[in-house]
Amino acid sequence: MSRIAYLVSDYYAPSHTFVRREVIALRALGVDIVAFSVQRGEDRAGAAKDILGRSPFAYIAALVWAFCTGPRRFLSSWWLALHHRPPGLKALIWSQFHFVEAILLAQLLHREGATHLHNHFANSGATVGLIAAAFARLPWSLTLHGISETDYPAGLLLATKLERAAFVACASYFMRAQAMRMVSVSHWRKMIVVRCGIDLATLPPAAPHRENGPARIICVGRLSAEKGYFGLLDALAAVGPSNGGAELVVVGDGPMAAAVRARARELGLLDRIRFAGARAENETLAEIAHADILVLPSLMEGLPVVLVEAMALSRPVLASRVAGIPELVVEGRTGYMFTPSDWDDLKQKLAMLLDERVRWPRMGRAGRKQVERGFRSDQAAKRMVRLFNGEFES
Repeated sequence: MSRIAYLVSDYYAPSHTFVRREVIALRALGVDIVAFSVQRGEDRAGAAKDILGRSPFAYIAALVWAFCTGPRRFLSSWWLALHHRPPGLKALIWSQFHFVEAILLAQLLHREGATHLHNHFANSGATVGLIAAAFARLPWSLTLHGISETDYPAGLLLATKLERAAFVACASYFMRAQAMRMVSVSHWRKMIVVRCGIDLATLPPAAPHRENGPARIICVGRLSAEKGYFGLLDALAAVGPSNGGAELVVVGDGPMAAAVRARARELGLLDRIRFAGARAENETLAEIAHADILVLPSLMEGLPVVLVEAMALSRPVLASRVAGIPELVVEGRTGYMFTPSDWDDLKQKLAMLLDERVRWPRMGRAGRKQVERGFRSDQAAKRMVRLFNGEFES
């Protein structure tokens, strides 16, 4: 193993903190990593080399370089870009942009002496990575995270990516199962569960749980339909004085921000909710550390890193029983789960958790131990090193 290249659509995104943690953990193990981002980031400290936002001459020069270096590979890579796409004229046009981006990336991989390219997420960034690796004749691998990667249009292209990958790291057994059902059994052995770990040493100190007064609930996530905020608001409205009451902090922003606020107003909850907006990683962790419990009412998830963070901060959690979440949350021990979209079940579980205030510290300690056992970034990095070395044993 020489030099590993990492590619993410947006390396700098707040939601991609776990990718940066993985890179840091791999470097701590002595792995030589060079990171790339398709999107141009505001962080210009050299954390990743950007693909977009360069001079037009850079892309033209890369195309000329590629054609002169290997005309047959150039044409075969263009053919791959032309066919590895959804149907339609718009997708056809975008495939050509992806091809140009991939050729520039291939040139940068050559300059950096990369020997392997790894993508996080089976999205358009992975398409760019797949084409670049094909031209550069480098082994290419992929990490799968959530069910959205099986939805259209990404899901339409996923089987090809899985078949071409040297290995597929899956953030949960649930996603491993989704990948397995799309390809022949011959590809199953290269699909390995690798958790998205966190660095426990970087977490802020956790505040003591509130012994009386309204419970401090926090929900972290994009304000969008799949996150289930309307169900959470209905559950919060049902919390009465008999449960000790509750206040909610919402960390995140998104297309449904105005609708969520309007619904909170309709329910008379604005005096019990603080909309904190999108926050930086350290600010989000600080908010979680000062909450009593974290609630995640999502309709769709993978295995949310925010749940891992909350449990590492000794916070009891309440989350929907969907995708990889049951692989993390131990019912009744580290928190509770409810049936996704069953808002009556959410109300009952929330009332139950609020009534068990005396158990919060014990649940928090159990959650912390659960994370320590299987969700640390150093553990994930060691498993990735084995995969880069071709060791696929589960």
